[in-house]
Amino acid sequence: MGVPKGTMRETLHSQTYEASAARPGADSRVAPRFALMLRSAKLIADGAEYLCITRDVSETGLKLRLFHPLPQAGSLQLETASGARYPMELVWESGGEAGFRFLRPIDVDGFIAEGGPFPKRPVRLKVSHPAVLESGGQGIAATILDISRQGARVETAARLAIGQKLRIRARELPAFDAVVCWRREPHYGLVFGQIMTLEELAQRASRMERNAVDDTPPGAPRRSV
Repeated sequence: MGVPKGTMRETLHSQTYEASAARPGADSRVAPRFALMLRSAKLIADGAEYLCITRDVSETGLKLRLFHPLPQAGSLQLETASGARYPMELVWESGGEAGFRFLRPIDVDGFIAEGGPFPKRPVRLKVSHPAVLESGGQGIAATILDISRQGARVETAARLAIGQKLRIRARELPAFDAVVCWRREPHYGLVFGQIMTLEELAQRASRMERNAVDDTPPGAPRRSV
């Protein structure tokens, strides 16, 4: 029989990876899995944030599409677009995908609905990456604090105006035209003039995280250690 109309489990039953069956001696009695529409999320590894795509999920585990090898980490969490977090552990990783087991069973319907403490919003990845803001022929030192496909939050000692047009440059970010969309000094929100692909954002943010200590873009003052 098909899935009853109106239920949150509208997608087809999937016979894909079952996390708890991936370990030798694991209990073969596993929760049913449900294929999901591809959705972006954040994998949080010891506080560092990485972009990923949810593929399928059950009460006990899920499979993610990755854009780069997983970092070594003592703790792992998945954060959805609405801010809900799910502690989990890695079971396997292969070919750009990875399977995880939740540390405690989850509500699958709530996961699919992406319920959480915040309204759904584009995934933003926390980073700390030096940059230069170019405006009026001057270069202004800044730090990118988080980044999404279409914008970033930056910190700078300079005073910027809402609506101000500039260019942002960083070692792991090409020169993007941007506009200041909000201000809470010394933090500013920028909207880019172009939108990155999910893979481009994932790769750039991963390199920003990996090189957080010694990454200094051309023209920016080098940080003291």
